[in-house]
Amino acid sequence: MTELLICTALGIEARAIRRGLPSHLAGVRVIVTGVGPRRAARVAAGLEGTEAMAVAGFGGAVDRSLRPGDVLVASEVRFAGRVHPCPAARLLAGEVARAGLRARVGPLVTTDHVVGGAERHRLAAEGAYAVDMETGPLAAHAAAVAGRPLAAVRVIVDTPDAPLLSPATLPRGIAARRTLGDLGPVLARWAAATGSRTVLPAEPRSFRDAAADRQEPVRATAKEPDVVLTVQFSLPKGAFP
Repeated sequence: MTELLICTALGIEARAIRRGLPSHLAGVRVIVTGVGPRRAARVAAGLEGTEAMAVAGFGGAVDRSLRPGDVLVASEVRFAGRVHPCPAARLLAGEVARAGLRARVGPLVTTDHVVGGAERHRLAAEGAYAVDMETGPLAAHAAAVAGRPLAAVRVIVDTPDAPLLSPATLPRGIAARRTLGDLGPVLARWAAATGSRTVLPAEPRSFRDAAADRQEPVRATAKEPDVVLTVQFSLPKGAFP
């Protein structure tokens, strides 16, 4: 049974992610949508199931604090006048950082063209961190399927200070491809953590904490302790004025 669907725009992105996935790992499917929101929308219209969805690949930064090689974990996806939140972004960013990668969390904007120049500055002024051309339609589809978790991660290749059409693009792209390979197992762990399951805790408080961390309603009840220990002690005379 597929538990995670990873969508990429390019075959090179899909191959990098597949290479990074352990051979024994089951339940992960990687597909190629093609470049641009129209192709992504066509693919989204044919998707079925409620497994977790992750959109991954290369991206361009509009925020000057991002550097080539950084991994942007989208806190929300902005597309066609709508905003699609990604509630588990900080949880996923923590996993990305534990994998030894530089992780940032912020808004991702999907456009139908390559962004540059003054448009980068405008989007940055509106709070965007990075742009891509595919995530928006896929995020809209995930929002339409109740309970389908969504993640969007983009490895930054170009920035306002390191434009796409420059001699350094090729080595940056090679490095970004290696980073995508490292993201496959991270996304698989994220999908496992967001999946539906019943937790049987050994201790009531840990159960409540685990449910809160998973952002899920509590599905089981834990019996409160039956024994209350009361301790009495005496203070010597004169201990208080």
